[in-house]
Amino acid sequence: MSGRPRPRRRGADAGPVRLVAFNKPVNVLSQFTDDGHWPGLARWLDLPGLYPAGRLDRDSEGLLLLTNDGGLQARLTDPRHHLDKTYLAQVEGDPAPDQLAALAAGVELKDGPTRPASAVRIDPPDLWERDPPIRMRKSVPDAWIRLTIREGRNRQVRRMTAHVGLPCLRLVRWSVGAVELGSLGPGQWRDLSPSAPMTQSRTP
Repeated sequence: MSGRPRPRRRGADAGPVRLVAFNKPVNVLSQFTDDGHWPGLARWLDLPGLYPAGRLDRDSEGLLLLTNDGGLQARLTDPRHHLDKTYLAQVEGDPAPDQLAALAAGVELKDGPTRPASAVRIDPPDLWERDPPIRMRKSVPDAWIRLTIREGRNRQVRRMTAHVGLPCLRLVRWSVGAVELGSLGPGQWRDLSPSAPMTQSRTP
């Protein structure tokens, strides 16, 4: 998706900077156009001039930020700003302390070691029903992990949990910086202050 449009840096007469939080449904692309197989954001959003700040994998759900300002988009996506990104991950298996410790310390992926993170087991969160539902194996337990990272490699969380033997069944991005998904349902959005994400969220 390297050829996707990006917002331009804005001059004084370009109008106000806008930032939007959107709850991306599962199986929706982080681009406005369909690709012939999966729908794009235009099915849910009529926001000319706004583009995603970062991306969320097609099979993942949750918080996606969009802006009309190229400078803000760069700040939100540049790993040098170390913005926390918190995910709620439903995994296959029963997470052991050493598996959670490995996720927190950093694991060695094919594209190099991950940075230290926060990884804790949590009770099943009160989320919307996923459509389509997850196909569960009755003979294998499942659990939920809250994982906070400060980088954004391709499919990073899924690769991290798989590396420690906990395949990811469902992945929901809950927050970016200080912005949380909150009460937004799938396909819903709200306007934010452009400075909102830059204050770090509380350590989970």
